[in-house]
Amino acid sequence: MPAPDTSHPRWYALPLLALGAIGFAAAWMLLALALDRQCAWLAPLAAVDMVLLLRLADWPRGMSRAAWATLATGAVVAAANVLIAAGQIGQSFGMRPWESALKIGPAYVWLLLGLAVTRIDLVLFGAGLLLALWAGLSGRRRAPSAR
Repeated sequence: MPAPDTSHPRWYALPLLALGAIGFAAAWMLLALALDRQCAWLAPLAAVDMVLLLRLADWPRGMSRAAWATLATGAVVAAANVLIAAGQIGQSFGMRPWESALKIGPAYVWLLLGLAVTRIDLVLFGAGLLLALWAGLSGRRRAPSAR
């Protein structure tokens, strides 16, 4: 039986990545609102999750996987932080985070994030992006077949 061809990306890899990013951002937001913290330590976990999703979809390792994983990790970090800020404001008005996210503007979100995000959080966000880049570039090679 011939080995499967993994040189071409699978068609379902990017929808899977988008779905995983949305789910991770929502989980991050819920945890942060429950703990009343930014939970920036989730950024490296988001990077590992994005790389793992691409790897499970047989996306070929290299610059392409690294770029998509880094882009998805950045999107998760940005979306989670916007939803956390919107959730904090929405609680005051009895609104859900996604409802208040549609009502507050980007300047207000930027102001709130400037007040809430510390330097340690920024370091963890950067570590998540670098981890996604590194893990996307590297990858375990398949073991040689005994045949």
